[in-house]
Amino acid sequence: MVMVKSVSKKYGDKKVVDNVSVKIAKGKITSFIGPNGAGKSTLLSMISRLIENDEGEIYIDNQNIKKCKSNALAKKLSILKQTNHINLKLTIRELVSFGRFPYSKGRLTEEDWKHVDEAIRYMGLEDIQHKYLDELSGGQKQRAFIAMVIAQDTEYILLDEPLNNLDMKHSVQIMKTLRRLVDELGKTVIIVIHDINFASVYSDYIVALKDGKIVKQGPTEEMIDREILREVYDMDMEVRDFNCNKICVYFA
Repeated sequence: MVMVKSVSKKYGDKKVVDNVSVKIAKGKITSFIGPNGAGKSTLLSMISRLIENDEGEIYIDNQNIKKCKSNALAKKLSILKQTNHINLKLTIRELVSFGRFPYSKGRLTEEDWKHVDEAIRYMGLEDIQHKYLDELSGGQKQRAFIAMVIAQDTEYILLDEPLNNLDMKHSVQIMKTLRRLVDELGKTVIIVIHDINFASVYSDYIVALKDGKIVKQGPTEEMIDREILREVYDMDMEVRDFNCNKICVYFA
């Protein structure tokens, strides 16, 4: 379990995350939703220790992350940020192998390559795995970075807007893959996501943020609610039941 206790982060005079507390259960997909500037990505970065919280405490499996050694944390938790820039001439396969660094320190074993192959297969990249990153579309590159995170084989997987640059087909593929990682392998996935309908269909638990604070959190079926969503997004949207899912109609 991830425990976030009264966490805050300030940039200058502005609190971008303000006294946030949340419990994230194991073996579930938890989605952070909310408008731009709500503090979602900052909160995710603090959970992964990419940035340091100013106040409060964060625990993973009852251990304060500030006391975790970096290599031990990298075997427990992986994160993919919203923007990833690598200027090296790498193939997809080489990039995905970077996910094994906490274990191999660059000297990959047969076991490491098995994880690489499995991650490439999970993301449907077998046919293009030897292509260089600068030859790829934005969507192909995003899938390659997600494969790298999968190859890291951590219990907790954190993804900041993983559907960026993806068309509808590959967005669905990514979300189905995350669902499989949870349902088949028992992973715990935490994502920042803008598409409320993807959050509705694939998440187990939703945390809604606005202006750095949690507006509401709870099981998905409770969170996809007209009144809650109006409070979060300052707009009215109809919620319809479709194939046992709640779908938000916000473009009418």
